[in-house]
Amino acid sequence: MSNESNPLNALSEAMAEAVARAGAATVLVNARRRFPASGIAYAADLILTADHVVEREDDISVVLPDGSEIKATIAGRDPGSDLAVLRLEKSAAAKAEPAPQDARVGQLVLSLGRPTPEGIQASLGIVSAIGGPVRTGGGGLLDRYLRTDATPYPGFSGGPLVDTAGRVIGVNTSGLARGASLAIPASLAWQTAETLVQHGRVRRGYLGVRSQPASISAAQQKSLSRDQTTGLLLVGIEENSPAEAGGLLVGDIIVAIGGQPVTDADQLLASLSGDVVGKPTPVQVLRGGQVATNTVTIGERRD
Repeated sequence: MSNESNPLNALSEAMAEAVARAGAATVLVNARRRFPASGIAYAADLILTADHVVEREDDISVVLPDGSEIKATIAGRDPGSDLAVLRLEKSAAAKAEPAPQDARVGQLVLSLGRPTPEGIQASLGIVSAIGGPVRTGGGGLLDRYLRTDATPYPGFSGGPLVDTAGRVIGVNTSGLARGASLAIPASLAWQTAETLVQHGRVRRGYLGVRSQPASISAAQQKSLSRDQTTGLLLVGIEENSPAEAGGLLVGDIIVAIGGQPVTDADQLLASLSGDVVGKPTPVQVLRGGQVATNTVTIGERRD
C-alpha cells in the first residue's frame, strides 16, 4: 500500500498539521519561579493562560513560536476559573482559532504545550469525559470541564486542547482539581477572557450566610407550587451582610434566588453570578412553613 492510500499515514499527517496550526498560536509563559508554562494567543496582544502559573505580578515575559521574547503585564485574572489574561507590550502573536462547536466524548484531541523555547510539544488522546458543574479551589464554580487521557506533560497548563483541525476546544490546567489535569471548554474560557479584558476580574456574589441542605415536605412543596424536595437551611448570618440587610433570618430555608430554584450549595453559588452583584434580587424562602420573598442587594465576594 502506498503512502498516498495509507489511512494511518493520512491520519499522521493530519495530526502533524493540526499541531503546526495550533502551535503557531501557542506561546511560552514565563511568570513563575520554576518551570515555565504555556499560553494561547487570544488576540494579537493578549495571551490566555492558567491563573495558577502566574505567580508574580511583574517581570512577566512571553516567548513566541519564532523565539522572540516580549514583556507582558496582567490584564486580568480569576482564581475561581484558573484563567488569566496577559497583555503583550506590542501586538505580535498569531491569534488562535476556537472550535465552532463544543467537544464530544470520544473525540480525538491533541494536548499542546510550549514549556521550553525548543519548540511545541504534543500528546494524543480522546475526550474521556465531560463533567460539571464543579467547585474549584479558587472559590468558583465551573459549569463544565473536559477530561482527556492525553498526557499532561509539565508546563502544559495554559496551553490548548485542540481538535484534529488544530482548533482550540479547551484550555489545559492542573490547577482546578487537586492537580488532576482537566481542560476548560473553549467557549467558557473565551467568555471569561472577554470579561477579564474588560473588567480585570470576574465578579461573584456574596450573601453572607452559612447553610446546610434541608428537606422540603410535600405540604411545603404544595405552597411553592412546584416540585422541589430540597433547599438550604440558614444556620448562620454574618453581621452587616447583604443577607442581614435584606431581612433573611436564621431558620429560613432558601428555595430560590432571582426566580431560579436553589436546591443545594452548588446552585446557590451558580445563582450568585456576576450578573446579580449589586442588584436588588428576590430571594424566596420558607419561613415557618410559609413562602416569603425578601429583596436582597447581592454583595461582591472578595478573595
